Amino acid sequence: MEPLEIVSRLKNKFLNEISDVSEFRDQVFVSVNRERISDICRFLHDDPELSMDYLVDVCGVDYPDRKFRYEVVYNLYSIKHKHRIMIKALVPEDNPGIDSVVPIWIGANWHEREACDMYGIVFNGHPDLRRILMPEDWEGYPLRKDYPLKGPETEYKGFEETKDLHTHDDEWTIK
Repeated sequence: MEPLEIVSRLKNKFLNEISDVSEFRDQVFVSVNRERISDICRFLHDDPELSMDYLVDVCGVDYPDRKFRYEVVYNLYSIKHKHRIMIKALVPEDNPGIDSVVPIWIGANWHEREACDMYGIVFNGHPDLRRILMPEDWEGYPLRKDYPLKGPETEYKGFEETKDLHTHDDEWTIK
């Protein structure tokens, strides 16, 4: 099935939830209302003619000057039918939350944790939304456009503890 045919099926079921459809380099992007992301993803996954059984990626994007500052982008693929589509959920800055799709694709677990860790987007209903890349006590979200690139020279609070964990690294070197 061609991507625009997938869009047509989505419009038949979720017309009021789709805010934009765009194409770029043979890829189709569908911008949707975040409140219905679980329903939309469940439909794409469960419909036998679509069968989007492989979640390739979930990532966050930051556009500080837009009405909806964040996007959560879902790159979906059907192994059975060999077609793909990109879904973009628009997320506002004042309430950066969206439902988790982990119940649909278990592989979304780490992707959602990364988007939360790097952008501060909260995935409601996620089973374990701890930081995954940054230390638990890290302040801020490094991939936001307003995150400072440089600041006062300070050492990470947990540096000494982390350094102590690696005192025996030499013992594991293969000689």
